[in-house]
Amino acid sequence: MRNLQPMMVALAVGALMLIAGDASAQDWPQWRGPNRDAKATGFTAPKTWPKELTEKWKVTVGEGVATPALVGDKLYVFSREGGNEMVRCLNADTGKEIWQDKYESEAVGGPAGAFSGPRSSPAIADGKLLTMGVHGVISCYDAASGKKLWRSEDFTDVVPMFSVASSPILVDRLCIAQLGGDGAGGIVALDLATGVEKWRWAGDGTGYASPVLATIDGEKAIVAETASKIVAVSLAGKQLWTTPFARQGRSYQACTPIIDGQTVVFSGTPRGTKAFKLEKKGDEFNGKELWSNKDTSVQFNTPVIKDGSVFGISESNKLFCISMESGKTSWSTLAPGASAAAAPGGPPGGRPGGPPGGPPGGGRPGGGRMGGGMGMGRDGYGSVVDAGSVLFALTPGGKLAVFEPSDKEFKQVALYTVAKEGTYAYPVVAGNRIFVKDKESVKLFMID
Repeated sequence: MRNLQPMMVALAVGALMLIAGDASAQDWPQWRGPNRDAKATGFTAPKTWPKELTEKWKVTVGEGVATPALVGDKLYVFSREGGNEMVRCLNADTGKEIWQDKYESEAVGGPAGAFSGPRSSPAIADGKLLTMGVHGVISCYDAASGKKLWRSEDFTDVVPMFSVASSPILVDRLCIAQLGGDGAGGIVALDLATGVEKWRWAGDGTGYASPVLATIDGEKAIVAETASKIVAVSLAGKQLWTTPFARQGRSYQACTPIIDGQTVVFSGTPRGTKAFKLEKKGDEFNGKELWSNKDTSVQFNTPVIKDGSVFGISESNKLFCISMESGKTSWSTLAPGASAAAAPGGPPGGRPGGPPGGPPGGGRPGGGRMGGGMGMGRDGYGSVVDAGSVLFALTPGGKLAVFEPSDKEFKQVALYTVAKEGTYAYPVVAGNRIFVKDKESVKLFMID
């Protein structure tokens, strides 16, 4: 029996490494980071914040709102250039290209046409890189060499109205993705090594959010926001729990569920933000509503949970803090550089893991209310990252705000301009490095 404990520890560590992609503490191997919670580990805030960040390099890579993936000394960028969707592997320190691959991809049209590039963020695990294009093309590469291992076009016939924005998750040697259209779709698991379909849950259409991994009383489950529900599915494809969360009017399912232990937090405009605790009782799974905040909701932002509070950007361009205990809004303030009013415009759009037509994996569709908020051009966009002692908020207008994780008030520490426009992807924070994808390029900034 004494020999079992090291074996169990090794198995547990191995399972975590599959999710994190053999990543180090400062890596960002998938949508919203190693654990899909937008937490950047290994960051130490400077004693004195510089007036400006130092731009070390800039590489033109083409259009797209997918967040780059960082593993070790390699940065993987998924974008569109000309008539192709392209994946590049760059040296993270120098920006020099190591390898690239591309395939022909028809441009996105209609109301999503403002965002022609990928919204879905690449994911890395077990030495493999996965990308998912705007039309549902899934590609698997050897992350080191760029060799294409397999490509699936089995799910390209039907896509959501604003194209594919959800980002795949890699867990237990499976690639799990939300595919199909608004009316008919589902959650699909493919074998990571071969691309062969292992199972499919087809209980609802798909939206623009991304699936996340939760552990409910010891059982792993995929929690996803679909076209009209929040659902938990086992790693074998069995539905464990669901609750209605239908979109209303011109809203979109674009906020990735947030996991805090066995609590799932989800949000949508104009339905507000909710928290459920998931539990297993015998062979049944139940969800108990903990609270519902109807005053604060998000459209294209996925908040973070930090020190018992939820921090995010609302559909009205306000940074906010919600208490995880009570569900009440602790504070709300107009985000730095944002406009207090926005004029209605075309169809809403967002991001994903992008916008419906816009940014990635938990995404943003394309379209949206046109206005002056944050220099965004669309309301409710933005990315918040938990970096330990501070939070970073990046707006589509290229403003990177640094603020304290306080539940009392908004206290800004620093504010930087990192681009003119088009910063819909998450900032990748790694040590004193910040990687930023803007409209046509990716940049490395240093905190000196």
